[in-house]
Amino acid sequence: MNASIVRAAHLITGVNDRHTWNQIDSAGILIEDGKISAIGQYEDLRKQHPNLPVHGDGKQVVIPGMVNGHHHIGLTPVQLGSPDMPLELWFITRLVCRAVDLYLDTLYSAFEMIASGVTTVQHIHGWIPGNLTQVTDGANDVIRAYNDVGMRVSYSFALRDQNRLVYMDDDEFVASLPDDIQPSMKRHFSRFGMDLDDFMDMFDSLHSQHASHNRTGIQLAPANLHWCSDVALERLAEASEKYDSPMHMHLVETAFQKEYARRRGGCTALEYIDRFGLLGPRMTIGHGVWLNQSDIERVAESGTHICHNCSSNFRLRSGVGPLNVWEAHGVNTAMGMDEAGINDDRDMLQEMRMVLNAHRTPGVDDSVPTSSQVLRMATSGGAATTAFRDTIGRLEPGMAADLVLIDWDKIKYPYLDPDYPLLDAVIQRGKTNGVDLVMCGGEVIYQEGSFTRLDREAALEQLRMDLTRALTDEEVERRGLSKKLLPHVQKFYDDYFDPDALQPFYRQSSIN
Repeated sequence: MNASIVRAAHLITGVNDRHTWNQIDSAGILIEDGKISAIGQYEDLRKQHPNLPVHGDGKQVVIPGMVNGHHHIGLTPVQLGSPDMPLELWFITRLVCRAVDLYLDTLYSAFEMIASGVTTVQHIHGWIPGNLTQVTDGANDVIRAYNDVGMRVSYSFALRDQNRLVYMDDDEFVASLPDDIQPSMKRHFSRFGMDLDDFMDMFDSLHSQHASHNRTGIQLAPANLHWCSDVALERLAEASEKYDSPMHMHLVETAFQKEYARRRGGCTALEYIDRFGLLGPRMTIGHGVWLNQSDIERVAESGTHICHNCSSNFRLRSGVGPLNVWEAHGVNTAMGMDEAGINDDRDMLQEMRMVLNAHRTPGVDDSVPTSSQVLRMATSGGAATTAFRDTIGRLEPGMAADLVLIDWDKIKYPYLDPDYPLLDAVIQRGKTNGVDLVMCGGEVIYQEGSFTRLDREAALEQLRMDLTRALTDEEVERRGLSKKLLPHVQKFYDDYFDPDALQPFYRQSSIN
C-alpha cells in the first residue's frame, strides 16, 4: 500500500456556503493508495502512523486541488501572433497561428496550471486538421502529455459540422468571397476531414481506450449551436445518455450568437438545445454571457452547470457574464481560464481574484462574490462539470487526494491582522510563488518549484526549438488568407445587426 501523511497549519476541506468553509487547524491528512483515508489532528495521525512519510512542515495552508473548467490550448494566441479582438474577428486572426507539437504545447500550459494549484483540467479540443486517424492521434498526444505530467484531464474534442468560420453555411460563405480568396478558403476547409460519423467514432474509441485510467476522462463537446447541425445535437444527446457522459458546450458567448439562435430557431439558444434534451446535470454551458432571465431559470431548474470564463470574456469583448444572477438562482458554477487569463497565462489563483472583484456591483447587499464562493467554483463546482464529478473537489475521506500546499508565511508577510479570515487572505493574497506542493491522486507532481515527473526546462526548450523552423507552405497560405479575409468578415458582422437594434443586447449584459 502506498501511504503518506500531509501536514497543514490550516486545512480547508471545502466550502459550506457563500460565507463559511470547513477549516481544521494543526491538521493531518492520511492518504492511502491515492485516496484520503482519514482527516484529523496531525499529532494524532502521526502517532498512529509513525513510519509514514510526511508532506508539509506545518507551515502551509492546504486546499483542494483546483479545476480549470474550460481550457483549449498551450501557447496562447498572443504568443502565436493572434491579438485579442472581438470573438468573431478573433477567429480570423487565429488563422495566423503556427502548427505546434500538440504534446509539447499541452505540457506548456499544464506546467502553468499545476504551478498555480490546478490538478484537473477540462480540455476542450478542436481544429486539428486531418482525417479520423490523424485527429485521434493528435487527441492522444494531448492526453499523453497530461498523463506524463501527472494531472487529471477531462478531455473532449469539440464537434463542429457546419458554419466553421462565420455564422453562415461554409459553401455560401466561400461563394460570397472575391474570386481570388475562394481557392485558399476552400483549401483551408478541406484540411479538416472529419465528418459527423468520424466525430462519434472518435469519441467511442477514446472512451474505450482510456476507460481504465483514473486520471483521464473522456467527455462530449458540442462546440456551439452555430457549429452543430440538428442531427449532430441529436446524436450527442443520445451518446451522452448512453455513456452517462458529461458535455461541455459554448453557448451565447456573444450577442451575435444570441441573434444567430433567434434566426435559426425563433427562440433563445438555450431553448433550442433544450428541444434535444441536452440540458441537465450532464451539461455545462461555457460562457453563457447572453442568457436571459428565463434561460437562467431553466438552467437552474434543469440542474445544468455554467462555467464562467471571466478573463476571456473581458479580453474578447464578449460581455460580462451575470454571475451574481446565476448564483442567486442556485446554478452550480465552475471557473475556467479559456485560452489564457488576464496576464496571458494560466494562474488560477489570479483568476479567482478576477472573479471575486469583477462582479462587485454597487450597493450594500449580499449579492457580490465571496471568497468561499469563488473557491467552490474553482474546486467542487468545477469538479461537477468533469468526468470525475464527486470524486474530486473536496478533501474528505474516500475522495481523491488532490490537494495544494500554500506557504502561509508568504501570504501574511510582512504582516496580516490575526483576526483576518484565513480563506479571504488565501484568495486575495495567494500567489504562485507560495505554492509549495501539488498532489494529484496521492502523488506529489510539483514541489518547491519543480515538477517531479518531467523536466520543465527541457520540454520548453524543445518546444522553442520546434518553433524556430521555417513556416510551412500551408502556414504561409493561412497567414495570407487571414489578412485577406478580415475585412470581409468585418463587413459580414457589421451587417449582421441593425446598429440601433444591437444596443439592447449590450445593455442586457449589465444585469450581473
